[in-house]
Amino acid sequence: MKKFLSLLAIVFSVMAFAQQGKLKKVAAVGFLNVENLWDTIRSVDYIDGTKDKTNPAFHRSIPFDSIKLLEAEKYEGQWSDNLLAGKKAIRYQSGSEEFTPSSAKNYNTKVYKAKLANEAKVISELGAQYTKTAPAVVGLIEVENRQVIQDLIKQPVLAKYDYGIIHYNSYDYRGIDVALIYQKRRFTVTNSLKKELKVFDENGKREYTRDILVVTGFLDNEKVAFFMNHWPSRRGGEAVSLPKRNAAAALLKQQMDSIRTADPSTKLFAMGDFNDDPVSASLKTHLKAAGNIKDLNEETPYLNLMYPLYKNGIASLAYQDSGNLFDQIIVSKNLVLDKNPKEYSVFKAEVFAPAYLVNKEGNYKGYPFRSWNGDQFTGGYSDHFPAFVILQKEP
Repeated sequence: MKKFLSLLAIVFSVMAFAQQGKLKKVAAVGFLNVENLWDTIRSVDYIDGTKDKTNPAFHRSIPFDSIKLLEAEKYEGQWSDNLLAGKKAIRYQSGSEEFTPSSAKNYNTKVYKAKLANEAKVISELGAQYTKTAPAVVGLIEVENRQVIQDLIKQPVLAKYDYGIIHYNSYDYRGIDVALIYQKRRFTVTNSLKKELKVFDENGKREYTRDILVVTGFLDNEKVAFFMNHWPSRRGGEAVSLPKRNAAAALLKQQMDSIRTADPSTKLFAMGDFNDDPVSASLKTHLKAAGNIKDLNEETPYLNLMYPLYKNGIASLAYQDSGNLFDQIIVSKNLVLDKNPKEYSVFKAEVFAPAYLVNKEGNYKGYPFRSWNGDQFTGGYSDHFPAFVILQKEP
């Protein structure tokens, strides 16, 4: 644990390609687990499979009190886009009631505003020591709905950057999703979609988890694709739950390979909370994410930027005095090999752990300064440290 604590303070460079004395154009891409960013209103999922034929399961989060105004049934069958086509249904979110003023957490407007301000502060500083500005693109993990993201980007430290939002509701059993925000002047979206991840428990029963968010577009006029992930947890044990993450890895690889095959020049970024370390089978074997540049080839075209950090003891979260690096960024090989100096390449990647994000005392000294200790709001930020990658090119 002492080694884990000391290494948190190290600024460890994955790679550095900058030439001394030359100014570079830079961009930061990162993500943050916002640890249960909910609004204060109890919500349900509302699915209207009759609304849009191109999107058979129109899906949004609505206030619980709105149910009586809808012609919708409480659907008891399996949940998927295809099965809900033609139906109007509601689905209760198991986590929504926990984050309300009447709950044990006393999750009121004051706490919600403090939570928004904290997360906005972290986002605004991701990579800023290199770019002198807020990140161009940011992934978000554990958001309840689009409204909380809108409230987040309106925070004073973020509002001036004019962030856009990409978000889809998932069938996650708690009601949390992944999302992407981006500076509109730097990133232009060409397409976005969610890929439903279907996983099952050891008895063959469907478990509902987060989708993989796929976004393509142009970052400072370069063709890129982002893949936001929040893979199934290790609930029930690492070995028992591993097949679910293997399935997530297979789905992610399918999506990455598809875009890369269609246009090999597209630069790919897969990031998020994978609930596995860089050396886990899901990432090494099923996604085929290499740990070293020398291992890249046509069969293994993706590089895990966090592998060297993991080997040097860097962690993004801790549990029972054991550090894990679940929060990772994986890129396509055209970002690190055969680089054109006029196009973006990887300069460095880091786990972001400034002093204010680290618990300073008690049993959790050295751990991420999380927002919640049971039902008590701590004034903290997240139970994960965020991560970012710095891109650079000649202007």
